[in-house]
Amino acid sequence: MGLQVVRFKKDNQEQWGIVSGDTILVLQNVYRSLAEFLEVGTEEARRIKEEGAATAVSFADVELLSPVTKPARFICQGTNYASHRAEAGLEANRPPFNLFFSKADSTLCGANSEIIRPDHVKLLDYEIELGLIIGKDISGPVEVSDNNLHQYIAGLVMVDDVSARDVQFTEGQWLKGKSYRTFAPAGPILYLLDQDEVAKIHNLELKLWVNDELRQSANSSQLLFKPAETLTELSGMMDLSKGDLIITGTTGGVALTLTPEVNEQLANSSLTAQQKLEILLASQANNNRYLKDGDIIRCQIKSPDGSIDLGEQKNKVVTGSKKPVSL
Repeated sequence: MGLQVVRFKKDNQEQWGIVSGDTILVLQNVYRSLAEFLEVGTEEARRIKEEGAATAVSFADVELLSPVTKPARFICQGTNYASHRAEAGLEANRPPFNLFFSKADSTLCGANSEIIRPDHVKLLDYEIELGLIIGKDISGPVEVSDNNLHQYIAGLVMVDDVSARDVQFTEGQWLKGKSYRTFAPAGPILYLLDQDEVAKIHNLELKLWVNDELRQSANSSQLLFKPAETLTELSGMMDLSKGDLIITGTTGGVALTLTPEVNEQLANSSLTAQQKLEILLASQANNNRYLKDGDIIRCQIKSPDGSIDLGEQKNKVVTGSKKPVSL
């Protein structure tokens, strides 16, 4: 069975630990980054898990941090579930190419952090996603299959890809619309996979609630571009390093709904950003699903048999005047 790892702050000190029931077994050594932990810390983690000989702390007494640390490449897949493609006004079938974009690593925050809505953002959206943690440096093309995926993926993490739709679709800047600080709550669990568990990547249940209303529910088996083929493609174009993060796309149920006609208007290069904003806002005028200040977003990812559990996120949306916490 794999390991549930957490990164946390206690008494103003950042530490790593192993989940054991409702407590955290604290690692003695301090690892400055996820890459360093993956390089030299996993042996200590497995030993402590087996022996149980470590200081234990309660979840209630710590501040959970993102298990993904800066600096890191943060690569995203877009429209990778048929249900999300349909609600975004696209053909629901698998497209001819994998859609990639990036997100700033400064978006990363803890599983219980506040999500800060910039004052100018009116269409704030949520996207639960399964994250893959790179476990091996990749500096050239590799052929990745389900049989050797364990050599390249160290573990799994849950991420909410928070998105400012009014920036993303009117300015045409996905990086900007998705890269405001606190726009990527991550964790709380980094699940380190055993080799015989890798196949379970294809059977994980993703669920997201807003104010206890279930908005998103899907299984990772529905991914249009699977992790192995995605890694193969990425390795042919760019380097990846241990500790980098790939998020695999979100399912249907987000706030955004677009028709093909609105998509066509937004793609019109002769329109100004202001004209596109007016079109987008008009198309969403009767949509009350966008995030508002005070909303609580809750996310879970786990396998049906419960053997893999990435924990639970619970994040509150606040106005842009607040200071980020749990970074």
